[in-house]
Order: sequence, then C-alpha cells, then structure tokens
Amino acid sequence: MFMPSQLRLSLCSRLLGSWLLLPVSFLSAGVLAQTPAPAAPPMVYVKAGHLFDSTGDKLRENVVLVVEGERITKVAPAGEVTIPAGAKVVDLSNAWVLPGLIDCHTHLEARADQYDPINQVRDTPFMGGFNGVVNANKTLQAGFTSVRDVGSSPFFAVDLRKAVDSGYIPGPRIVASGPGISITGGHGDMNGFAPAVNNMMYPAEKDYAIADGPEEVRKVVREQVKYGVDVIKILATGGVLSAGDKPGAEQFTYEELKVAAEEAHHAGRKIAAHAHGTEGIKDAVRAGIDSIEHGSLIDAEGIELMKQHGTYLVADIYNDDYILGEAGKFGLPKEMIDKERTVGRLQRENFAKAVAAGVKVAFGTDAGVYPHGDNAKQFHYMVKYGLTPAGAIRAATSSAADLIDRSKDVGTLETGKYADLIAVTSNPLDKIEVLEHVSFVMKGGKVYKDEVAAVKP
Repeated sequence: MFMPSQLRLSLCSRLLGSWLLLPVSFLSAGVLAQTPAPAAPPMVYVKAGHLFDSTGDKLRENVVLVVEGERITKVAPAGEVTIPAGAKVVDLSNAWVLPGLIDCHTHLEARADQYDPINQVRDTPFMGGFNGVVNANKTLQAGFTSVRDVGSSPFFAVDLRKAVDSGYIPGPRIVASGPGISITGGHGDMNGFAPAVNNMMYPAEKDYAIADGPEEVRKVVREQVKYGVDVIKILATGGVLSAGDKPGAEQFTYEELKVAAEEAHHAGRKIAAHAHGTEGIKDAVRAGIDSIEHGSLIDAEGIELMKQHGTYLVADIYNDDYILGEAGKFGLPKEMIDKERTVGRLQRENFAKAVAAGVKVAFGTDAGVYPHGDNAKQFHYMVKYGLTPAGAIRAATSSAADLIDRSKDVGTLETGKYADLIAVTSNPLDKIEVLEHVSFVMKGGKVYKDEVAAVKP
C-alpha cells in the first residue's frame, strides 16, 4: 500500500511514541510505589520544672515542651500533655529552663590573648578562621544559641554562618556583618604603621571597610550586601581599642550616616553604629541607625532621642573588667588602657541613666575583647546598673531577637519557634549570676550540652 512520506512518518512517530511511553509510565509508577514516605521529624518531650519563656517576667511551673524536629509544637502544663510510652524525654524537672541566650555584639574571629598590634601583620586570615571554629563552639556551650557578629575580616562571619547552618561545625545561629565601615584613619583603619605596611585582603576594594563621603559609603554598603551580610556595622565615632583616635570624636558625618542607614534599609538589613561619643550617638540616632553599640558618653538629649526613635542600646558593660585587669598582659598598648580607664566608668553610669529613662536595651558584650564563653558575666552588671533579673534575661532573649530581626524564630519559648533552650540548676531571677554556669544547651532540638538532664530512652 502506498502512503505519502509525510503520513508514513507521522504514523511511525505516533507508534514509536506510544511504545516509548508505555514502559516509562510503568517504570515511573513502579519507582513511585517503592519510594518510602518522608520520615516524620523526631519528637522530644522536654519536662521543665521551672520555665521562664521570656514572654513576660514570671516563671511557669511544671511545663512540658513538645519538640518536633527543630521546632516547638506545644508548650503546656504537664497535666495537659500525654507522653507516649517509649517517647524520648528530656527531664529538666529539677532545673530552670530559659530560651537560648542571644549576644548582639560579638567578634568570633578575635582572641582576647592577642592584643599586640603586630598581630595585624603577622597573622594570615586563616588564623581568624581557626579562631572562629573554636569560639563559636565556646559560645554555644555557654548557652548563647544566637549571636550577631559585628565586625571581622571580609567575609568571615558570612562564611562561618554558612558552616554552622550546614551542620559542618557546632556554633550559634549567626547574624553576620562584614567589616565595620570606617573613615580613613578611623577606628576601623590600620593606624600607627608606616605607609608601606598593609594587611588588606582586598586592597582594590579597601577591604570593603574604608569609605569617605556619602557615595563611597553607599557603594560599600551595597558591596557588603552583595556578599551576603545580614546586618551593616558602621563606626560613627572613635574607639577605645584603636590607635590615634579618641572615643568621643565624631568620624562619619550625619550625611554619611544617613546614606548608610538608607542603603541598609533599602536592602532589608538593619544597621548598627559603634558610637562612644556624645554627638556621634545623636547623629546616628537621627540618621535612622537601629542600634547604638557602646553608647559610653551619651547625654540626656541622646537618651531622649533614642526613646523617641525606638533605637536600641547595646552596651558592653562587662569587658571594662577584662581590659583593665588582663589585657595589658597580652600586649594591649597603654594608650588604649588609658582610654578604657576614662570611658568604662562613664559607660556604666550612663547605661544606668538610659535604663532608668526607658531606653530599649539589648544584650551585647563585645566578646573577643574578653574570652569567648564568658558572655554571661555581663548579666551581673546589667542588674547592678538598673535592670531587674527578668529584664536582663529579656534583653538577651526577646529584646535581642527583636533587634536582630529574628523574633519569628528565636527569643521566646513558644509554639513555632526553634527549640533553642538552656537550663540552669537554680533560679536566675533570684541570682542572675547562675547564668554564668549553664548546665544544658539545646539548639534546634539537638542537645549540645547536658550536665543535668536525664534523657530517656
């Protein structure tokens, strides 16, 4: 039988297509039939004898938290929760359970036994990476399940965040900044060396850190966002641990700070300003900066501005002890020790004034200036200078979560939040210093430290 060539090709194509489709469909059905359903996330029941969930100032007694996978699915009185036979139980019936703590001002790359300025040119960036692995674990073991890293080499904190999030190394959840943005010769620049001495990793880009004038500030903020930072850090005034400048001196202008804040917010990021000096603090607040770090020389007008704008104060009021007591042994120059001696006492007094006035406070310690893992030593001073124990804990939980823009995930122990929780063996509302000795740490439903719980089975 004669058929036109186009018709023959059409029939052949249909027959061939049908023949090919039959076994493929059959095979696909077989594969689907053999694919097991996804396993349900593991369930853990946490018995909390005393629970401070950070939604208020009170303790709750005899509570059970149901954890499925990484998150909390129920928080209820023990009498309302039926625990199945054979279920995994974390028994913290004799402990005080709190949300995982949050430190909003850390430097995980830094060591507190390496203050000699020569280290700036002697060590390679790899040393900072090694430091970060050790320091992240120390911080987690101390009960800090989230931190904000606000200044390190480009882009150390971003990479450390990725390594922790992937499960490759243990550590807290990291909200990562890039290098603190500085003026030429400012707090974040390398001062006091000959012009030929340089330790920049990316000299053509000035390490994504040095910017002069509004347009350079705009560009470096955009570059940092490009490379994955969660938050911008800008250095509005001079500092204590930098050569040649004064803590109270303004560095960036109001216009530069305003551009930085606008660019950060356009990109959906918050921005923190290192600011010791009185006028620099006020310029940063007026410019729309989200938090003032240190705040040492704040005056009454600055306090009122912070209240009006809802700006957080993150004051590192513990590390004065370490700088004046220990840092000189590790090479901290006398110039910087003298600056701390002048600023440290005033910072604590002004923190008390800000607290009394109702300024929002978030917990931040400048970890790395003192040894990582000692973060909770700051609670003593926050209570001494005006916060209640419950207020100090909320500064390191619910308020800190709000500042770092993570309230939907951390900061309180509620349904839907990550199962990030800690336990101590006595009541922190009676003696806040017990938080310096955390006995149990869970992050995302996984236990990282257990000196108190009886885990069954």
